[in-house]
Amino acid sequence: MFLLYIVGIIAGMVVPFQTSINSRLSIYTKSSFYASTISFGTGTIFLIIINLIVNPHVFTLAFYDNQSLSYVWYVGGMLGVIFLTGNLVLLPRLGASLTVVMTVAGQIIMGVLIDTFGWFGAEHEPFTLFKVLGVILLIFGIILMNYVRNTNNTSKTHPTFYIWIIVGFIFGFCPPIQTAINSALGQQIHSSVMAALVSFTVGTIVLFILTLIFNRSLKLTTYDNKQGKLKPLYFIGGTLGVIFVTTNIILMPHLGAALTTIIGMLGQMLMGIIIDHFGLLGTNKNRITPRKVIGIVSIMIGIILLRLF
Repeated sequence: MFLLYIVGIIAGMVVPFQTSINSRLSIYTKSSFYASTISFGTGTIFLIIINLIVNPHVFTLAFYDNQSLSYVWYVGGMLGVIFLTGNLVLLPRLGASLTVVMTVAGQIIMGVLIDTFGWFGAEHEPFTLFKVLGVILLIFGIILMNYVRNTNNTSKTHPTFYIWIIVGFIFGFCPPIQTAINSALGQQIHSSVMAALVSFTVGTIVLFILTLIFNRSLKLTTYDNKQGKLKPLYFIGGTLGVIFVTTNIILMPHLGAALTTIIGMLGQMLMGIIIDHFGLLGTNKNRITPRKVIGIVSIMIGIILLRLF
């Protein structure tokens, strides 16, 4: 079981690298949607190659003869796009820290609900007072690690600000539901990598449509005055996303929706702290503070309470 935690944390740690790479790519696409489309597209191609090696039968008509093409085939990929789009909408309205806090709170709550009621084929797990305490400690730790005091409170007095907070919380429901649905598909077709391919393919198609609607152009510049030439490295973000999504599909039946989501988030936060502390990926150095250490400890205690009780 401990090995599964390590795998989940490592998978979560690749996400900040994916985000950084996609951010660099968006400089050349001039569009976050277009950059995400390329990222999803390269991930889809990578998964096609993997499935051709390990699951060649999934590309035959016979494989689909006995399949019921229910919602699990397309909703997972759509939820991934909704969450991505939601963050793009929330960021300028709530700021980076509050966007993270509210969406992560939504992820934790939805993950616990999925496990408690056995939604989307998840294994039922009773909800105890210790788990309530675990959720509180998790949210407390996440706030300590992410929330930055904003001295400009003028925007917060507007009533729509509180509406966006609620919307951010609801957008947070998407990742654990996506993980549960993708995992259900993986168990149905007996292949986690094929389930990941289905999710990525749907996501690529939806993002491509959104790019055509909002960007209306598929131009890709090959040179930027600050970043220089477009590098092949900027196209591997999708392969890193494959690692994260596929790992979640595999872990979900063993750890449950809540813990799978939380372990992945812990990996993301740990790598985020490392990147900030050492100034990696071209970021400014932001040293580890006692507040962040307390936040990490609080999150770990919360994970223990959710798992053991």
